[in-house]
Amino acid sequence: MGLCGSLIRRGSDFFILDITSDKSMNIRATTLLIFFAVLFAGHGAFAGNPDRQGEAGAYELLLSPWARVIGLSGMNTAGIQGIDAMSLNIAGLSRMTGDMEVGVAHSIYLVGTGLGVNGLGFATRVGKFGTLGIGLNAMDFGQIPVTMENLPEGTGATYSPRFYNLGLSYATTFEEKVSVGFTVRLISESIAQVGASGFSLDAGIQYVNGPKDYPQQFKFGVALRNIGSNMVFGGQGLNHALTNPNTNVTLTYAANGAGFELPSQLYIGASYDLIPVERNKLTFVGNFTSNAFSRDDIGGGLEFSLGGRFMLRAGYKYEIGSTTDATGESTKSVYTGICAGLSVRVPFNKENKSSLTIDYGYLASNPWGGTHNLSVKMGF
Repeated sequence: MGLCGSLIRRGSDFFILDITSDKSMNIRATTLLIFFAVLFAGHGAFAGNPDRQGEAGAYELLLSPWARVIGLSGMNTAGIQGIDAMSLNIAGLSRMTGDMEVGVAHSIYLVGTGLGVNGLGFATRVGKFGTLGIGLNAMDFGQIPVTMENLPEGTGATYSPRFYNLGLSYATTFEEKVSVGFTVRLISESIAQVGASGFSLDAGIQYVNGPKDYPQQFKFGVALRNIGSNMVFGGQGLNHALTNPNTNVTLTYAANGAGFELPSQLYIGASYDLIPVERNKLTFVGNFTSNAFSRDDIGGGLEFSLGGRFMLRAGYKYEIGSTTDATGESTKSVYTGICAGLSVRVPFNKENKSSLTIDYGYLASNPWGGTHNLSVKMGF
C-alpha cells in the first residue's frame, strides 16, 4: 500500500502535506468518512425523553421477527451476523458464514393480544467483500370486526390492517476488521381507503479485534435506525359527508391527518469472548440504546456456543429512569427486561458453510404472556 507526500519544517515541528495513498485506501477512507457523517447526523434527535412517548408512529419498525435478535433483546449490536442483522445492525450482514442465506421468521407478539410479526430475508455475496440483502417484515393483526356509528356492535364483516416494511441492504467488510452497511426501507401502513407511506434509513458499523491467534475476540458495534421522512395518513376513508340543514345540500369534507415521525434509535454495543476454546466460547455482550421517543436502555447478557452448533443466550435490559409511583404503578414499558433464547445449527458439509439453523427467542412481559420468536434459516 503506497503512501507519498511532502515533508516540511516549521521551527522544530515537522508537517506532512498532500498525503495520498493508493486507490483502495482512498476508497475505504472515503466510505468510512461518509458512513460516520450519516451515522451521527441524527444524533441531536436522541434525548431519551419519556415525555415524547407516543408521539412517533410506525412502531412496528421496533419489532424484530428474528429470534437471534430477540434472544438478547437487541443487545447483540456488536456481534449480530447474516440476515438477522437487517433488523438490528446492518453492518453484520457482510459477516454471514456462507455465500448465500435465506430465512423466514414468525413472532407471537405479547401472547394474548392476537398480534404477530412475520419476516422474510435473503442475502447473497456481491463481489469479494460486499453483501446484498432484501428483508420484508409484516404485521399480522388477525381479523378485526367492522363497526359503524350506527352499528357499534359490528356489521358482521371483518378487516385486517396491512402494515409492512421492505428493506434493501448492502454491507461490506474492510481488511476483515471493519464492516459497514446501509438499509433503505419502504414503510407502508393501510386499512380500508386510508394509508400512509414513507422511507427510512438504517446505518451500522462493526469492528473486531484481538490477538493473532484469536483476532475476533473483541467486537464493537454502532447502529442508527429508523431515520427518515415524516408520515401522514390520507385517503378516501378520511372523507365525511355532511348535510347543510339550511340548504339541504350534502357536501363531502376531507379531514387532514397530522404527520408523525419515525421511532429513531441509536445502538452502541460491545462484546468480548470470555472463554474462547476452538469453536466453544462464552461471550459477554453489553449495549446502550438511545430512544428518541422513550427512555434509554442499558443492559448485558451472555451467550454460550458449543462447537458452533448449539447456542444458549440470556440477558437483562434496564430502562433508565423508570420508577414506581405512589399507587404502585410502574412507568416501565410492557417488557420486564428478561430475555433468553437458543439456536441449533446443523451443517451439511465439512467446510461448514452450508447449514440449517433454527433459532428461538423470548422476551418476558408484564402484563401479557411475553413475546415468542422462531426463525428458520438456510445457509449455502
